[in-house]
Formats: sequence, C-alpha cells, structure tokens
Amino acid sequence: MSKKITKFLAEYQPETPCLVVDLDVVAQAYKLLRRYMPLAKIFYAVKANPAPEIVALLRDLDSSFDVASPNEIDLCLERGVGSERISFGNTIKKERDIAYAFARGVKLYAFDSAVELEKLARAAPGSRVFCRILVESVGAEWPLSRKFGCSPEMAVELLRQAKTLGLDPYGVSFHVGSQQTKLDQWDGAIERAAKMF
Repeated sequence: MSKKITKFLAEYQPETPCLVVDLDVVAQAYKLLRRYMPLAKIFYAVKANPAPEIVALLRDLDSSFDVASPNEIDLCLERGVGSERISFGNTIKKERDIAYAFARGVKLYAFDSAVELEKLARAAPGSRVFCRILVESVGAEWPLSRKFGCSPEMAVELLRQAKTLGLDPYGVSFHVGSQQTKLDQWDGAIERAAKMF
C-alpha cells in the first residue's frame, strides 16, 4: 500500500470493505502504455472500474473508451467524452442497446457472429464494425478463449458479410485473457490477426 493511500485511509476512515484507487497510478499506467505503443489508440474498458473519477482522468489524457452497456455509454457521455471516442465492445448486445448507442452517436461496434452482425445492420446502419477472434489465453488469470470470439476463417467471412449489409468492416480484435502472465500469448494472437489480412 502506498503512503498516499495509507494517509487517505487514516484521514477519511472509510467504512470497510472499500476500494481505494490512486488516480496517479492510473494516469502513470496510461502514460506508460502511450509511451510504448505510440501508434495505438487506447480504449479503457469501463467495466474494469466505472468510477467517474477514472473516466474523467482518462478523458483528459485523451483516452478512448470501450463500453459494454448503455449505463457505461451514459457515464462516458455525461463526463464529456465524445461519442467518437466510444466503442461498444461487448460482442453480445441487445438490439435496443445497439439502437440506444447509435442514437447517442456511437459508431464503432464489436461482433463475433452473423446474428450480431444482422442486429448491427438494422440498429446501427453504416457503422464501423470489428470482429473478435478466438485466441489462446494460457497464462491468464481469467482465460476468455472459449467465451467470446470466432475462428479467423469465420471472421473473414463475417467481415465480408458486413460490407454487403452496409456496414464498414473496420478491423479485428482479440482478448488474450485478463491478467495475462505469458507475453508470448500476444505474439500468437497478433499473428492470427495478421494472417487474416
């Protein structure tokens, strides 16, 4: 525990259990990512910690935001995040939630199935879409290799289908698992995405 958090707990004596986050640590982590990935557009996964203070801090650092629900969309918009900086990254969405996001200006969506693609075509016409592929997640505290995504071969076909549905096939995504401890898992995932192109 840092001196700053120890001092905070001593001064405010919050009820327990509680979570205390040092915003300086959040800012430092974001800046480190920007330093080592200068060409990447970084999207903060709001579901990881939807604290308004974190959203506001990252907004000011020019972060983009990955949301998974209408509440997270509202949280970002209410904090002054422009809709062009929001991605609806949940691959399984209710059609009414897609329409809600689209009505608020969100134009970037994840998908991993034909059913989801059809919902996007109806509720968010002309939007940019990216397909999530399955990758290995050995070494992750929370492996997600079987929860979301499709095979790269299927993704290629779905991205082609997106174009015929009037959507903009924008790219590919993957998740190597939360708290990944094996850096080589990123190599394999990037290689699978590169082969698709």
